[in-house]
Formats: sequence, structure tokens, C-alpha cells
Amino acid sequence: MSLSGDVLRVEGLTVGIGPHEILRGVDLALAPGRVHGLAGESGSGKTMTGLAALGLLPHGARASGRILLEGRDLLGLRPRELNAVRGREIAMVFQDPATSLHPMLSIGRQLTEHMRHHLGIGKAEARARAVDLLGQVRIPGPAAAVDRYPHQFSGGMRQRVAIAVALACGPKILIADEPTTALDVTVQAGILRLLRGLCDDLGLAVLLVTHDLGVMSAVADDVSVMKDGLVVETGPRGRVLREPEHPYTRALLDALPREGQ
Repeated sequence: MSLSGDVLRVEGLTVGIGPHEILRGVDLALAPGRVHGLAGESGSGKTMTGLAALGLLPHGARASGRILLEGRDLLGLRPRELNAVRGREIAMVFQDPATSLHPMLSIGRQLTEHMRHHLGIGKAEARARAVDLLGQVRIPGPAAAVDRYPHQFSGGMRQRVAIAVALACGPKILIADEPTTALDVTVQAGILRLLRGLCDDLGLAVLLVTHDLGVMSAVADDVSVMKDGLVVETGPRGRVLREPEHPYTRALLDALPREGQ
């Protein structure tokens, strides 16, 4: 653990593709047991920040600065070393679970292969852990659900399964990239409660990437606001959402629907 207590620190991260700078000196810190909300409009650089932490930048992208995972600079790791970090120490949940769940493989197989690859455990132990994980993310009847396929679940349940896959190897950090955008309001609330509960129960550091400050206000402890590749404001949720200092943050809050509208 770093001396600051943060499990991940992003310092001066700049990412360019061709002549364009996508990220410009991004600073960010994630602490165990806290949800850090990263907000901004589409194209602001939110998702690129998460992908940089996983070493999944687009081909040809150039990066500078530092991404420190408990003191190790991820930008300096070789591909093989990064492969060991992905899933095992940092995991990501995407907006559409179809991007992370194989439609032709059972949920149990996807969970167990992930664990056997990263953790080196046996088939029976992996299956038992898969059932436990499905229960942890509130999938009804996990012992039977483990043998079902993604198309047999609703959108909200598929997202819960995707979260279980992300948690399979016990990562320290979970990056959730717009995890509720494709879901209706009631299902959104359930996913957000799940993320909050996992953060509290497991001591995860969660980076919640969203364009919706309303979503963020429900679960985040800390908030950073991005615009044009820059973090323009950061701080505790209450301060940022009640007393925003940057005009862009105020504009995002003004755009939120008001009660009675």
C-alpha cells in the first residue's frame, strides 16, 4: 500500500493519439472501501482513463505520467506483467455485458476458467467459488444459475453476472464504466446498491465512470469531473455537488432534472 493509503494513484497522465491529446495531465486517487465517481460528457476522457489503468489503450496511443498501483508504475510494465494485473488486481465492468460475456459459454464456465487461469485452483474449488460469487451479486438460485447462458438472464441480471466475473479473482480495484446506462431506473438503482455494498463489504476501491451526476450522487464518496481530457474539479461528493467551484460542474448540475419537472 502506498504511504497515502491510496491503492491507485494517477499522476499527470497524458494520452495522445496521432496529433490529438485525449488526456491532459489527469490526476486521480482511489482508496480502498471508497467509490470515486468520474463524471463528464461523452468524449471527455473518462473511459480512456480507466482503459489506461488496465493497459488497454488503443494501438498507437502514447502515454506519459504515472499510474501507480501500490507504488508500481503500470505504464512501465511489460505486456506479460500487465496481463497478470488485469483481473487479478484491477478489473473492469463495461456498459454492455455483451462485451464481456461470451454468448456460447455457460456462466459457470466463464467464471471458472477466469479463476483457474489467474488463481491456479482446481475445477471443483472454482465451481464452488463461482456459485458463491453469483450469490454475492444477488443472482437468484446461484447453484442452478451457474449452468445457464447469458441469453437466459435479463439485462440487469447479465450486468450482475458481469460484475461477478470481474470479482472472480479478488481484485483490489473495480472500474465500472457506465454500468447502468442501458438499464431502466429501477434496475439501475439495484446495480448501484450492489456496487456500494461490494465496496463496503470487500474493501474494494471502485471507480464509477458515468456521464450522469445523478447516478454518482447515489453512491460516490468522492467525485472528479472531466472536460476535454482534463480533471476540472475533484473533492468529496457533498462539497462538489452542493458547492461546485468550476463552471462546467455547475452546468452539469443545472442540467439535472428537478423534482416536479
